[in-house]
Amino acid sequence: MREITFITGGARSGKSSYAQRLAENLSANPVYLATARCWDDDFAERIRRHQADRGAMWTTLEEEKRLSRHNLAGKTVLLDCITLWLTNIFHDNRYDPERSLEEAKAEWDRFIRQDFTLIVVSNEIGMSLHAPDETSRRFTDLQGRINQHIAKTSDNTFLMVSGIPLKIK
Repeated sequence: MREITFITGGARSGKSSYAQRLAENLSANPVYLATARCWDDDFAERIRRHQADRGAMWTTLEEEKRLSRHNLAGKTVLLDCITLWLTNIFHDNRYDPERSLEEAKAEWDRFIRQDFTLIVVSNEIGMSLHAPDETSRRFTDLQGRINQHIAKTSDNTFLMVSGIPLKIK
């Protein structure tokens, strides 16, 4: 049986730690599906910090774009995060939002055909300042559109605010 829990919110709102606790409460051996592409030294440090936060109970898989290539049937999976996954797709599609949305939706729909318990982390980047440049505005719109698509497919949706999960679905 498939169950999807979608967790969204702002930067440093507690999304990842809440998602990690959920996964650890559901499984003795959860899978962490990491989507980060290491762009620079700061990002490398963020990745190391996230890895250190997880114990030996975790199996980590790294996947920048093709989530559906992994057979995760019967597992509890924490996918962290949609924003980084979407960034990879957007970058590789030369910042074309329509092509990126089409690719992301198709890949998401293939990925969730599995019977697994999936906990998904994303960002609500459209709740902040208006982006100063066209590419950033395009990405903000793209992120909002894929978040809506994922939320529609989820069984549970939480908005994290200051470390507090607010159930919205």
